[in-house]
Amino acid sequence: MNETHTAAATLAFGAADTALGRLLVGATETGIAWLGWRDTPGTRARATTRAGLPVVDDPARLAAALDGLAAYFSGEPHAFALPIDWRLTSPLQRQVLTTLYESVPYGKVVTYGELGERSGAGVPAQAIGQVMGGNPIPVIVPCHRVVASNGLGGYSGGSGVEVKRWLLTLEGALPATLDWDLATGP
Repeated sequence: MNETHTAAATLAFGAADTALGRLLVGATETGIAWLGWRDTPGTRARATTRAGLPVVDDPARLAAALDGLAAYFSGEPHAFALPIDWRLTSPLQRQVLTTLYESVPYGKVVTYGELGERSGAGVPAQAIGQVMGGNPIPVIVPCHRVVASNGLGGYSGGSGVEVKRWLLTLEGALPATLDWDLATGP
């Protein structure tokens, strides 16, 4: 969880083909900084602009993350233990997302309010929902595992709450429904 940034930082991209489409992963020398739901030139440009870093070709930097995503989407219980570069987050986001990353394992869920308490952020559940909506590294930093006290809650990743439902079903946190196919996705 190194938060130190070098003056000559760069951003490298890699892509993972999944049941939810081709995901784009961005990493600096410090760690994973970005995961986008589509690998398109526009997504790459937005990530590059947001990070404000030059892009380099460095497949080795992404290997562990791409291998982890392949394992995760194959249905293998997988705990991501990757270094994270939090440069695209505010101090509040960093506090809450670090707590989520370190304390909510595969197949488990936590409510927005519980995560707020656990993180010591001192903000209401609604603010925790906003932090989840701004998570720059979904799936790896598992914001899909944060649910409302009365249901799934929202999800801004992919095509929305159906992606959240799909991910939680893949992890066994929700029972599969008759019209849901884990092999093909939503």
